[in-house]
Amino acid sequence: MMAGTLLVTACQPTGKTGDVIGKQPVKVENGIMTTEVLMAFGRVSGPVVSPDKSKILYGVSYENLEQNKSNRELFVMDIDGQNKKQITCTPESEGNAVWIDGGKQIAYLSGKSGDSQLWIMNADGSNARQISYHEKGVHGFLFSPDEKHILFIGNVKYSEKASDLYPDLDKATGRVIDDLMYKHWDEWVEEIPHPYIASFDGKQLTDITDIMEGEPYESPMKPFGGIESFAWTPDSKAVAYTSRKKTGMEYSLSTNSDIYLYDLSTQETKNLTEGMMGYDTTPAFSPDGKYLAWGSMEREGYESDKNRLFIMNMETGEKQDLTSDFDYSTDEFFRNSHCFDTRSVIFQLSTWFGNCFFYFTEYVHTSFFCLIQSTFQNFVRQTVYLDIHLGSRNTIFCSRYFEVHITQVVFVTQNIRQYSIFFFARILNQSHSDT
Repeated sequence: MMAGTLLVTACQPTGKTGDVIGKQPVKVENGIMTTEVLMAFGRVSGPVVSPDKSKILYGVSYENLEQNKSNRELFVMDIDGQNKKQITCTPESEGNAVWIDGGKQIAYLSGKSGDSQLWIMNADGSNARQISYHEKGVHGFLFSPDEKHILFIGNVKYSEKASDLYPDLDKATGRVIDDLMYKHWDEWVEEIPHPYIASFDGKQLTDITDIMEGEPYESPMKPFGGIESFAWTPDSKAVAYTSRKKTGMEYSLSTNSDIYLYDLSTQETKNLTEGMMGYDTTPAFSPDGKYLAWGSMEREGYESDKNRLFIMNMETGEKQDLTSDFDYSTDEFFRNSHCFDTRSVIFQLSTWFGNCFFYFTEYVHTSFFCLIQSTFQNFVRQTVYLDIHLGSRNTIFCSRYFEVHITQVVFVTQNIRQYSIFFFARILNQSHSDT
């Protein structure tokens, strides 16, 4: 039987006192994949291509069984997988990282100050500084195209506790429940997320506004909604967001969410999908701002309805179902300007017979669907451009040193337009030094 030893060295603690959870040493005996071996490998997630398409920013999470927790660090490497560099090393996880300032800086979330806040640093990891100090933390963010504004997600108080009604009983833990919804899975609904917009001068956030102030509704929608529920117009003057503006029993039974448009200058909100009765989610604008695309279900209350790909002409308000002649549900469409332009859009078909399919269609020919790629379904996250397909996936493969080896790889598919497929992945079967 084969045996091997993976030796790794964790980075040293910086900032707050405490051990940094990093790469863990592991011993593989008799080629057996134990829990300890599995948990020792890093989990790759969140790949983002730099504006000049020369580098990839991504995170790797490491587990510690004794502490029963994980820690996520940020890495940068060249687009071909070379010159990998770890750019953070802290006891707190860094998440939601994106390139800003033309690739010169990186924005991300960190709990270093005690709760999740927005930070920025240079592209090499230096000069990290906190730029948000929101009372209840920041749970997602999206820069405007001109980077003069930031939309971020923050929680607002929703329900009442016994201590709210009886201040002299400040240690009371009871809840006042007289309607739905009071719980999502294992989470009591005591707060709900709201979108905030702030001005950004490159150093700090100012003029922070809750764009749904006073509304008892969620955006993004619980329990699974995130920053994909928002989209800036290309001119940075307005924001589209998803919300199901219902409460109580009606909220618990309905799937009727809508796409709303908030104008920064007038502070007015318009319902763009009024009368469309199912889920309307994941808005995205074409690069010229003339079209809005989103995922839409037809029937209210039917969570398993076909997810259609809709598009709206922002000038005329005309709506069009691009998948009316398509038999299957669209899992997602790719929302960057490289995949959603003035005449076409690339989207992903929901898993079918264990495979994941990518299609290309045009607005003016809704019966035209071109299959541009088919691959195994086990993707974690993907970023598709017209010339690059970047993603991470779980991979099990054999190597010279381990009978079974589990890792996650970053891969790129070149020339999607030409439908030729080229994968590269930095898979190490000798040194095992990367993840």
